[in-house]
Amino acid sequence: MTAIFTRRPVVAGLLILMFCVMMISVYHLYKKVPDHTSVEGDVHRTNDIEFLYDLTYQKSGEQQQEQVIFDRVFEMIQEAEDFIVVDMFLFNGQYDQSMNFPAVAGSLADALVEKKQNHPNMDIVVITDRINTFYGSYKTDTFTSMKEADIPVFYTNMKPLRDSNPAYSGVYRTFFQWFGTGGKGWLPNAFSPDAPDVTLRSYLELLNFKANHRKTVITEDRGLVTSANPHDASADHSNIGFEIKGGILEDMLKTEQAVAEMAGADPSLFSSMEVEDDSSKEGPYQLQLLTEGKIEKHTLKEIREAGAGDRVTVGAFYLSDRDVISALLKAADRGVDVRLVLDPNKDAFGREKNGIPNRPAAAELVEDSGGDVEVKWYHTNGEQFHTKMVFVEKETEDVLIGGSANYTKRNIGDFNLETNVKISAASDTEVMEKTDAYFQRVWNNEEGRYTEDYETFADESALSYWLYRFQEWSGLSSF
Repeated sequence: MTAIFTRRPVVAGLLILMFCVMMISVYHLYKKVPDHTSVEGDVHRTNDIEFLYDLTYQKSGEQQQEQVIFDRVFEMIQEAEDFIVVDMFLFNGQYDQSMNFPAVAGSLADALVEKKQNHPNMDIVVITDRINTFYGSYKTDTFTSMKEADIPVFYTNMKPLRDSNPAYSGVYRTFFQWFGTGGKGWLPNAFSPDAPDVTLRSYLELLNFKANHRKTVITEDRGLVTSANPHDASADHSNIGFEIKGGILEDMLKTEQAVAEMAGADPSLFSSMEVEDDSSKEGPYQLQLLTEGKIEKHTLKEIREAGAGDRVTVGAFYLSDRDVISALLKAADRGVDVRLVLDPNKDAFGREKNGIPNRPAAAELVEDSGGDVEVKWYHTNGEQFHTKMVFVEKETEDVLIGGSANYTKRNIGDFNLETNVKISAASDTEVMEKTDAYFQRVWNNEEGRYTEDYETFADESALSYWLYRFQEWSGLSSF
């Protein structure tokens, strides 16, 4: 009897603790997002937008590459006169050294260091995700060289953001976050056998599964929003980007300042940065900055407004968001021509993936639409089809939304930090014609092998379907 009474306080204490952890999880799942995130910027008229893309494909049995995005980044750095702000998710050269990739990360760091050395009074700011140091387990030469050149590097503090993996993050916030992540590493590095060992506490932070996933560059006269990372092992990926000018640059700066300040930046760091606004009230393009959850809002709006005879084309590395999938199915039912070009989710930096989420998501779309949703897989050979873009062709205008965000709950549900742009214009404008030509080339395998038919990687198994649905719902996934 005494033992029973002794156990009751223990059980009660455990129940109270579990309740507290659950409340912490719920709060950080639904809390208000930080100021200047989840942004729906002003609509700006402009004459000057350029659609850029990198493509890796096969022709006559040999790999071909067309790459312009980082060439443009280096050009922007070289031509900048007043300031440079770089915000990049993966910014490192860590990979299995038995493979061979171009040194993109080191080249970008060197370009920034050289610019600072030649223009010591120029403000250059770098923002990145903590994943590049395995959440504080070690330092990297890439960022050390920039810091030594007096370039501030800010590792994004994601704690103010909502938690995408609430079942775990409540436990992490309650018990583990207080101990930090630094110290001598002793566990193998999951990203590369040639990278330094890491601490257990770094792995515990990793399992929160959220990131500053943005990929932007801003100077005084132009900006770049892209899906491409300065990551050596990502150098062969197919990506897209948009070089933009005008008043939208001010919107971009505000969103980047907010992230830098969350990481400890002094607000005065951005006070002297002024952009050149050459916006035109008569310009053919309407341009709008979208970040985080506003990307989903506008993507759904454009898909839902498409009618019979219109076309919606999606190019995506990941597609799993339930609202987007539902909107695509309803669009197909209305008579919209829905086409998807998806990565088969089979390759990840030398590792083989299981096809989730794209293969079961595609199976759902094809089956539930009775085949009205058409799917093709990008033909990858170790690299990835890393594009993130929706192209809506309507009778009166075309709309294009693209940038860093995958079409998953984590990416467009106000969990990750993301930056996209929305462009609206007539179908005969240069950007829309180039985008249409890009998708036609990829879809029809014009002068090369870009895509495979749906049947090549079709996965209609119940196990894959329910695994993808559970992972998307729970946040217990890396997508």
